Amino acid sequence: MVCLPLLAAPAMAQEAAEIGEKLRSLEEAVGSAQAAGDNAWMLVSAALVLLMTGPGLALFYGGLVRKKNVLGTMMQSFALMVLATVLWAIVGYSLAFAEGTPVVGGFQYIFLNGVGGAPNADYAAGIPHQTFMIFQLMFAIITPALISGAFAERMKFSAMLLFMTLWMLIVYYPMAHMVWGKGGLMNAFSGGALPCFDFAGGTVVHITSGVSALVCALYLGKRRGYPSESMKPHNLVLSFIGACLLWVGWFGFNAGSALGSSALATSAFVATHFGASAAALGWMLAEWIRTGKPSVLGAISGAVGGLVAITPASGFVKPMPALLIGFAAGVVCYFMVTSVKHKFGYDDSLDAFGVHGAGGTLGALLTGVFATNAVNDALKDAAGNPAPLGLVDGNWAQLFYQLAGSAIAWVLAAVGTLVILKICDAVIGVRVSPDHEISGLDVSLHGEEAYNLES
Repeated sequence: MVCLPLLAAPAMAQEAAEIGEKLRSLEEAVGSAQAAGDNAWMLVSAALVLLMTGPGLALFYGGLVRKKNVLGTMMQSFALMVLATVLWAIVGYSLAFAEGTPVVGGFQYIFLNGVGGAPNADYAAGIPHQTFMIFQLMFAIITPALISGAFAERMKFSAMLLFMTLWMLIVYYPMAHMVWGKGGLMNAFSGGALPCFDFAGGTVVHITSGVSALVCALYLGKRRGYPSESMKPHNLVLSFIGACLLWVGWFGFNAGSALGSSALATSAFVATHFGASAAALGWMLAEWIRTGKPSVLGAISGAVGGLVAITPASGFVKPMPALLIGFAAGVVCYFMVTSVKHKFGYDDSLDAFGVHGAGGTLGALLTGVFATNAVNDALKDAAGNPAPLGLVDGNWAQLFYQLAGSAIAWVLAAVGTLVILKICDAVIGVRVSPDHEISGLDVSLHGEEAYNLES
């Protein structure tokens, strides 16, 4: 009888070892499933962001111009899909995300050297490095495409290609590195000296493109006949479809920036949808009060303005603040498009500055107010606890950092764009001839017509 426990001990030990092995196998299976799910979500998100440029932005902008320029306008978005991709593969990704100076990255990843299937722990430890690279490429594609709305119907196609190449090298890649790159000046999660919260591109994408759009509009001057001649959108149905595609694609833009299939991605998804909805209502209400009629163009423009404004805040704010940010964006962007533009008389053809420049700046600043560690606890204090993020957490200093980050984006975009325009103008000229502008860019630059009335 005394020997029974002694005999049972080895069996119990073996059983415990087997249970431990099964638990380890289960943990590995769960981890593998999570990694596969994260990678799948990020690839879908990358595709959604590409959808935003073509067909989303191409249709949205294409419907807003006159019918003689619809193909030329859509071609700009398509051309930037391919141009930005090639530049990104050669040098762009490296300048944006390789470790370098606080302002721009180095050449570690030039020609995508070392960018393969293994994760990059500096950015996203749960997905392949190549997945992170291709996701970030889609941001580099749509950002310059947004600028094209300001100079629609009057810029040479050759000048556009040269301008955008230089713009990505001088403005976009440095800005992306400063905010998101390892060791970047404004990277809040990498010890940046000016930590600026920008979850998915308020400063990097929308302020830079919006401010650059304004400089382009001022430099090129007004379209012939503006504002005395009617320049109404030729096909609002196209623009409506494009805006809805932008809205859908924006879920990849913002929720994908969580870099995994997680609760944070869900939170960003919800904030994105709420912000867009409230902004559409805000614009419609302001327009309804002022003109007596809520327009379709106003509703879809308001939704885009809300998507812009919620972008930097999407991974930091709760649903109710997302509604407030969106509503404020709808009203502010409406005021910028209908009052400020007309008061100063600049011809921002498709309101790239009024929506992206103004909406992006507003969103960046309000991120400093509503960001909370109850949503995003990735930033830790000295004791290892979630650090206070925005004003609602008691962190007043973040308002200064958001303002500083926005100011840097404004200055870099404005100065860089002006210098690039002067270079392009001196080399090949930036504006089409009066005859080409009158006949339309579809025929004069591409030799095609969007609508063949004879068929």
